[in-house]
Amino acid sequence: MDRRAKIFIAGGTGLVGSAIIRRLSDKGFTNLVSNYHSRPPITHHPSSIIHHPLDLTRQADVEAFFEKEKPEYVFLAAAKVGGIRANSTYTAEFIYQNLMIAANVIHASYKYGVKKLLNLGSSCIYPRNAPQPMKEEYLLTGELEPTNEPYAVAKIAAIKLCRYYNHQYGTDFISVMPTNLYGPGDNFDLENSHVLPALIRKMHLAKLLEKGSFDLIKKDFLTFGNTRISADGDELYLTERSDPPTVLKFLKFFGITPSSGTTNVAQGGAGRTPVILTLWGTGTPHREFLYVDDLAEAVIFLMEKNDARFEGEFINIGTGMDLPIARLADLVRDVVGFKGKAEYDASMPDGMMKKRLDIARLSLLGWRSSTELKDGIELTYKWYLDMTECV
Repeated sequence: MDRRAKIFIAGGTGLVGSAIIRRLSDKGFTNLVSNYHSRPPITHHPSSIIHHPLDLTRQADVEAFFEKEKPEYVFLAAAKVGGIRANSTYTAEFIYQNLMIAANVIHASYKYGVKKLLNLGSSCIYPRNAPQPMKEEYLLTGELEPTNEPYAVAKIAAIKLCRYYNHQYGTDFISVMPTNLYGPGDNFDLENSHVLPALIRKMHLAKLLEKGSFDLIKKDFLTFGNTRISADGDELYLTERSDPPTVLKFLKFFGITPSSGTTNVAQGGAGRTPVILTLWGTGTPHREFLYVDDLAEAVIFLMEKNDARFEGEFINIGTGMDLPIARLADLVRDVVGFKGKAEYDASMPDGMMKKRLDIARLSLLGWRSSTELKDGIELTYKWYLDMTECV
């Protein structure tokens, strides 16, 4: 790619899109455009990036954007994403929005002559009982995991769109399937986030409760959200003026409770009261995690590479290593400094038991990740703390 070529990063305000913008800017690309849906980005992007208000689910708006901007390259990083709770709750939204985003951006890229498009998918496209590690050829060889089926179906459709546009129209559209991603700019919503950012935030809140830091707990909620819950039949709202008992109700709703009652805690004695953090599932499922800046490096590497060994419909991007959720929780606990106890609620879903990608194709092309998991968690937690301090 020429450093002056116009590049459209669809979803540039999200976790992945922001990382791609950072890496492109670091590499000297100067003609970058992106979009936001509901509000301008709060991420610290370089001044060279231009963000446009654009709802990617609206075909006419997307085509008008492409006709005006005429991007030469497209990174399709936009998606509606979330963890098990969000996927299970907003099933129609997940399949509709992700189908529309993919169809609109891919078709407009063909219609307006984009030289190359890179479509980002997700490892949840694989069958729930796929052999480990999961190879690209395992796609559509078994049933999907029910807790993320709507999202997975939309992502599979995007892969097929790229394939068939290449077949019929001769386009150069490629798809990549990253493993679980995390890093600066992640979604820390306690109801809709993925497991790693949820663990970071819950353990941070639990640490603050250990110290009796109710003002900092309220500041966290006001920074990252979840200031309204339904508890005991009532709608509760958290504000700067909320008293400690109200704060404790919010923490309890998200599985964070003092282990010896609430009386002393509500009076500011939490530093002497151990805290229990309850997590969904059994802690036994294995997951693979990739630092988002490594993912950004990989997709730019693939976008610039023309190699006959990149065959098939898509290519996996991961680290090739996984670990149990319980071990991940221990790593996060060490980084955050939470001293309390983590318990697991086995009545809640685990999702797929194993999701490790086979990265042999990517390794043959000469790319491997460079950020160790604990180092990446430390960088992510630092960003999280910095965001709290900015408010």
